[in-house]
Amino acid sequence: MRTAVLRRKSVPRIGRFGWLMGLYAENHSKLTRLFEPGDLAEGGYRSSIGDGLDLQLDVIEQHRFTVELRLTYGLADPLTGEPDPSAFVRLYRDARQAEATHCYVGRRWQDVIGMYPPPDAVIGHRLRMNTFLGKWLDYLAERGHGVATLQRIP
Repeated sequence: MRTAVLRRKSVPRIGRFGWLMGLYAENHSKLTRLFEPGDLAEGGYRSSIGDGLDLQLDVIEQHRFTVELRLTYGLADPLTGEPDPSAFVRLYRDARQAEATHCYVGRRWQDVIGMYPPPDAVIGHRLRMNTFLGKWLDYLAERGHGVATLQRIP
């Protein structure tokens, strides 16, 4: 029995913050493989695969080390009139990370977890947003969205 306890202690555990950083790295890989946003000029792009549900990718700003963008469909939230679902993403070129900064236009993180949340609540919220982003990127890839389906919106 003592051997089993020692063996369990020697196996490293990944914390929630480490898990979050792993999600950021996975999302960067998925996003760059799908759309190569670092190579896109600022502006709007539409990805249409013929299913009637076009994806819109807006490159908001390009900086030396970051790209700010938004992914959304052409659906409007009935309460706000804003696109929903929607994910604002900050892609860090140098660190190879992609972070969903918020996923719903009508609710910022302050609206969800308060102005002075404990660190555990912030990590939990970011885990949920970035898990959502990863699943959405997987779905988009399975449906056939990608660089080849992107068209610049004039």
